[in-house]
Amino acid sequence: MVATITAQQLLDMQRKGEKIDLIDVRTPAEYCEVHVDFARSIPLDKLDPQAMHAERTKNGTTPPLYVICRSGSRSRQACEKLIDAGLTDVVSVEGGTQACEAVGLPVVRGKKTMSLERQVRIVIGAMVLAGVGMAAFGDDALEPIGLGLAAFMGAGLVFAGITDTCALAMVIAKLPWNQAGGSGTVVTCTRALLVAAVMAGASTAIAGHTKDTLETVQERVEKGEAVLVDVREKDEWDKGHLEGAQLLPLSLLEAGLTPEQLAKVLPDDKVIYCHCAVGGRCLLAERILRPLGYDVRPLKSGFKDLATYGFPAAVTPAR
Repeated sequence: MVATITAQQLLDMQRKGEKIDLIDVRTPAEYCEVHVDFARSIPLDKLDPQAMHAERTKNGTTPPLYVICRSGSRSRQACEKLIDAGLTDVVSVEGGTQACEAVGLPVVRGKKTMSLERQVRIVIGAMVLAGVGMAAFGDDALEPIGLGLAAFMGAGLVFAGITDTCALAMVIAKLPWNQAGGSGTVVTCTRALLVAAVMAGASTAIAGHTKDTLETVQERVEKGEAVLVDVREKDEWDKGHLEGAQLLPLSLLEAGLTPEQLAKVLPDDKVIYCHCAVGGRCLLAERILRPLGYDVRPLKSGFKDLATYGFPAAVTPAR
């Protein structure tokens, strides 16, 4: 059982002039943003319980060791590690730095940063969103992967809630931008990357297929107002494809094609209806081509559905 102390009790001790040995186990970046002025930084992922035990026992009697974090969770974990190492006189500060600041304990402020808890929420949310998007809009092969990713993150949250521990937080805490001395540029870029992760997941989940009916698509292709582009791979194309369609594998788009290479396949003055097997890869192709100025409209219907509807299909004999 971990002993605790309230922020108010800590403030009373400080006002009485009592000696307080307080360690802050948040990340260096969090510590630099704001910390109790008499706290020293020993991040949880750098905490060496055995070394701490040796340091505190070599000189005989020592005062209690108080441990603080942001809200109280990581300080409890640190206390448990220290107790397992043989230190019994350790105390977790309830409510963490937030509570200490609220009751009026003196704090030192630095450059504002993103808390570890926020980073964890962003990463988990982005991964769940991406998993759901893969399952809902990806190819058949991606569906179990997407569902598995979302389920894994959900199970991780349940485990974290039950045990009050988070392995992902420990991993994120080790990343460069959570360490002291990181430049503003690094922090800014990192935030941009976290936002990009969310946007990537969101775009996968909400990306839409064209609302044009297949009848409209067929009419525009016949009138020469639009073209069909197949973004499947060459081996899929060889097994069967639509007459008049152009092959432009997604793998080539992702690898990068020059404007000149794209111009040989894609007209810039016509609507481009792209399709794949089940409607997933064409969404990815649209996100690559639309910023280049092409009027790309992904079809939800895959090759087999389009052939069944009435688009003439061609089969290339196997060699």
